[in-house]
Amino acid sequence: MREKELRLALVCYGGISLAVYMHGITREIWKLLRASRRLAAGEPRPAGDTEAVYHDMLSRVHEHVRLRVLADIVAGASAGGINGIFLAEAISTGASLDPLVDLWLERADVDELLDPDAAPSSRFSKIYAEPFLYFLRQTRSVDFTEEVVEGGARDELNDKLSRFVRSRWFKPPFSGVQFSNFLLDALSAMHETAPADAAPLLPEGQPLDLFVTVTDFYGHEQRLRLNSPPYVEETEHRKIIAFRDEGRRGTRRRLADPASLAFAARATASFPGAFPPFQAREMDAVVKARGDAWPQRSDFLAAVFPLRKDEDAQSGAALLDGSILNNAPFRPALGALRNRPAQREIDRRFVYIDPKPGIRSIGGKRVGPGEPPGFFTTIIQSLSDIPREQPIRDDLEALEGFSRRVKRTRHVLSGIAASTDAEIEDAIGARTLVSRPSLAKLQSLRAEANAAAVARAGYAYPGYAHLKLADIVESMARLFSAIGGHDDVAAVDDVRRSLWAWVGAENFDEITRTIKPKLAAQDNFVGFLQRYDLGFRIRRLRYVVRQLNTLIDESGDAEVRAAGERTKAAMFEVLAPFIARRSDSHFDERLHRAAAALPSEPAKAADLYGEALDLSALDEETERRLSVILRSSSSPEAVRRTLLGAYLGFAFYDIATFPMLQGEGLDEYDEVKIDRISPDDATFVRDGGTMATLKGIRFNSFGAFFSRAYRENDYLWGRLHGAERLIDIVLSTLPADAALPAEEVAGLKRAACRAVLDAEEERLTAIPDLLAQLRQEVG
Repeated sequence: MREKELRLALVCYGGISLAVYMHGITREIWKLLRASRRLAAGEPRPAGDTEAVYHDMLSRVHEHVRLRVLADIVAGASAGGINGIFLAEAISTGASLDPLVDLWLERADVDELLDPDAAPSSRFSKIYAEPFLYFLRQTRSVDFTEEVVEGGARDELNDKLSRFVRSRWFKPPFSGVQFSNFLLDALSAMHETAPADAAPLLPEGQPLDLFVTVTDFYGHEQRLRLNSPPYVEETEHRKIIAFRDEGRRGTRRRLADPASLAFAARATASFPGAFPPFQAREMDAVVKARGDAWPQRSDFLAAVFPLRKDEDAQSGAALLDGSILNNAPFRPALGALRNRPAQREIDRRFVYIDPKPGIRSIGGKRVGPGEPPGFFTTIIQSLSDIPREQPIRDDLEALEGFSRRVKRTRHVLSGIAASTDAEIEDAIGARTLVSRPSLAKLQSLRAEANAAAVARAGYAYPGYAHLKLADIVESMARLFSAIGGHDDVAAVDDVRRSLWAWVGAENFDEITRTIKPKLAAQDNFVGFLQRYDLGFRIRRLRYVVRQLNTLIDESGDAEVRAAGERTKAAMFEVLAPFIARRSDSHFDERLHRAAAALPSEPAKAADLYGEALDLSALDEETERRLSVILRSSSSPEAVRRTLLGAYLGFAFYDIATFPMLQGEGLDEYDEVKIDRISPDDATFVRDGGTMATLKGIRFNSFGAFFSRAYRENDYLWGRLHGAERLIDIVLSTLPADAALPAEEVAGLKRAACRAVLDAEEERLTAIPDLLAQLRQEVG
């Protein structure tokens, strides 16, 4: 059976009180991941809820493809950042999202969030504010005549809106301390309610990356290098708080201390004017009052504020809502793709959650085409709405551009396949390609094949060689800057310059065309590649896997397909240690210190880097494994030819394709596909999008804070929309000739919706009429 992983990189937008809706969606993602892990482990079908539906769907998919669903990258801003943190913690540790439902429904409430010092002291406080409340009721966002949720919610809404309007003015009404306590309570409840044997939702060896956006109010200075003047400084306010669970085999998985996760959640959702700006000293006070500990505090703050070396400066830094400047954090998620291991074929999806597509958060009144906006509308949208709601076109175009380059490269590979195969066969010999070489013979054949590729490349080789050199130096500069703490743009440029000076001093940039394998050991440039060219090894093994996939797909021989799958699995095992060397965590403290000392002594840093890579030992182990496979009596001739031809002949392909990719290479995937989850995309139950389903959209997206009925409504729709879209996404991984009939897909969606309604009916006591109405709509 063909094996495949559906890997989700989740990007969660901000949405203020629509955080409750987004929790419903992330809860469905969690349930899908749990069902997939259970099926992969051979555990019994879960008893109920949507997990059982997902288990049934994946079992049906397994008739064609053995699919495992993983989420290994999560990025979020504001409300999406909070939900992303909770989901990532559940994925990493096996903690439960179950207790969060009641916490969201009970405590994401204006009465719970109001600072005690801000609440009105009596019903007569600020009685003069009642006309303002009347004005709010007349706005489009509070049109009670359009209510779908029960009329009983209106009294609660009126009472809480009245108290809120009469609360403290000209200072944030919501309490940061109470919000921090809510977040810590949630993280604690997740672990307390998880079973003792709860398993992480990622396999061993698979890392998890979490990115949360925040806005640094005061910002930090960054130098930029120019021609004249040599440097300029600018203030950067965008900030990413990054967490990584390496998922090392045999170790306990975790992202960070609860206080560090709560720090990121509190900071990313520090909505201006509603909450006070967040500072580390607030979390210090909360942790101390709770009698808890924050073991990672110093290391965490040093990572968040690398340019603020003083502890007082770190504690006093003011952080605001992450969606102010980065509401759609695609870029850090895209950057995380470089370090992903793979054990089977990958279908990579970027899935972004947008609770209100096309609807502004704080926008003023809209005017018709050609009419100038009003005074306050211009100010509000220029200062808040326009920066917050910038379109994601640039990010999506970057993803699409990468996919186009990958498709183009595949087209080139297909076009040169016949001629390259002929070159390989002519250089090595047809009989050699189906031989069973020993380790020593395989090493000799590889050297001969590389020499033949260089000899036949002609004038193309020097350009290819210089590009490889530049790619390696750039990779070293990127790594040394990251682990050495060189965050300033100009400092990174200094690191790069020092490495190029070292390359020149050692004459590594004197490209030669060493043809005879015996002379390669004496060639400076070849020696440089042998010690540092990690990328070539990874590309070569990826290429072997892709060629095996082609053989498996096209062969009509069951024995060949089975042997191909076994060989492919072995290749992924061989690939894993190479991929691990792309991670910053692979390198020890000696290299960290040497990198921090740059731009001085680049040779020392490079030498330690080469020692840590130890590529010669990995090459030896790789070719030992290959020799065992090739000499095995269970390896059919077609598999041996494919394996040996791809491994020995890759240099021919790399010379042709690497310059076209400008060093980008083909990595864990063939292309990236993008899916969205939003009310506009989930129409199985009800059309109309956000305005027809969600209540938190009211009061400029603060609506769910004023009514439990609103929160129950949004949470329920989040689950329904999430279930529908996840079914669409999973089933889209099937080959076109194996697509399920429309009636069966509708049946799965109907079963999932019924499972949600059955599971939530007892909990959602404020919306009985909506539940009954939805049962009729689902059918």
